[in-house]
Amino acid sequence: MTALTLILARTLTQQDALSGPPTAGSASHEAEAVLVGAGRVLAVGRREDLRALAPAAEVLDHRDLLLTPGLCDAHIHLVMYGASLEEVPLHGARSVAEVAARVGQRAANTPPGTWIRGSGFLMSELGLSAYPTAEMLDAVSLHHPVLLHSRDRHMVWANSLALRLAGIGPDTPDPEGGQIVRPLGSLLEHAAGLVTRAVPPRSASQWLSAARAGADDLARRGYVSAHTMAFEDAHAPQALQALAARGELPLRIWACLPHDRLKQARELGLGPGSGGLFSFGGVKFFADGALGSRTAWLHAPGFADASGTGIPLDSPELIRELGREALELGFVPVTHAIGDRANTEVLSAYDDLRDLARQKGLRLRVEHAQHLRPSDIPRFGGLVASVQPIHLQGDAAMIRDLLPQHLGSSYAFKSLQDAGALLAFGSDAPVALPDVRASFAAAVTRVGDDGERLAPGEALSLEETLWAFTRGPALAAGWDNEGVIRPGARAAFTLWDRLGGQAQALVL
Repeated sequence: MTALTLILARTLTQQDALSGPPTAGSASHEAEAVLVGAGRVLAVGRREDLRALAPAAEVLDHRDLLLTPGLCDAHIHLVMYGASLEEVPLHGARSVAEVAARVGQRAANTPPGTWIRGSGFLMSELGLSAYPTAEMLDAVSLHHPVLLHSRDRHMVWANSLALRLAGIGPDTPDPEGGQIVRPLGSLLEHAAGLVTRAVPPRSASQWLSAARAGADDLARRGYVSAHTMAFEDAHAPQALQALAARGELPLRIWACLPHDRLKQARELGLGPGSGGLFSFGGVKFFADGALGSRTAWLHAPGFADASGTGIPLDSPELIRELGREALELGFVPVTHAIGDRANTEVLSAYDDLRDLARQKGLRLRVEHAQHLRPSDIPRFGGLVASVQPIHLQGDAAMIRDLLPQHLGSSYAFKSLQDAGALLAFGSDAPVALPDVRASFAAAVTRVGDDGERLAPGEALSLEETLWAFTRGPALAAGWDNEGVIRPGARAAFTLWDRLGGQAQALVL
């Protein structure tokens, strides 16, 4: 006989209409208890009724907490995030001297010749108007190759030893889709790979450890599922698959293939997922870079500091061509687009794919959709807008300085929702921490790290934000049985002290 569990809690079952999140004045959809068995919700309702239905059920009494559908991080680089937990943390560094001090401290406790990796710095927070150089790191790291990733992961900063080991000198040509900044030290977009390839590869056990660290950290924060976005080594999804096979994966995972692996998938006859805790479902493209590294692809006039209009990456033609192949195989095209020009071009490419996507029952996705021309926002109707509220906090000041033309149309959550886009919220970890409270605060208050509100009319309610972290990602992944509490749904919940507050996962 299947064991039954009765959860007693104030339960927000979540509006499950396909049309979108709850609106102002809509019903609250609350219950007092949930009955669970075999990993599924069996009944939802009043405590007395469910006790009578299953008098022998084990009781979990959480009446002092709020129970909601389980949180999903709809945009994370999960194994990379796990690996980053062992790197030198540079989030919050406010000067080059502070970065050097953190690297120097790690170097003092690391054998000479060992690579030192770090991540999380932001040029604007370091007070830099020009890209950092290798000399800035050499004084504290002459005997260790150093490779530091910017917060947005679209730029790396290396010391002279790392550059020498990578074979990069003053005459090294820029690769396609990348730039080696002179004087040497910073490498943008595809140029970063020239250095990262010189780092000794991780072993299978190290990949497994990174996957476990990332998944366990996310689960501890209250998440029950995640969409992992490629931009990682091929061993990363293999490590997650290994955890799933061992029964050690605490999350349900929807994963993306890089578009350059689509040919192998086609030749092997592979299609989307197994239906278990790990499955492939998307094919990832990059239309441009990022704001902090000045590589987001922009319409004129571009960046206000005269640094240009960014770097286009995967062309609209490639997105159309391979996006069609992906759809034919049953995969969702998933495209990173941050700058306004990138979003315009991706939307135009997607216009040619909409009919096929509808035939396949799939939802085309735009990742980030950060800085938009107002005329492009209605074009998001019917698409997934996979956005990360927590980025607003760090970007707000930069938007004022670098993109004043988009003060009213950056992170346009409300407008995208009103246009009929399906909102799916995530963190983009390790670019930002998968911090539930910070993400909710950013979506609801629109307050940046500078203390100023950015486009306050684009704020969402707590309930709308919850929907975008639960039901929105579920629908984007084709998971009809997730992100809602109703009979037949997966028994994966988040417990809160209050909505948008402290969270913990509960998976039965």
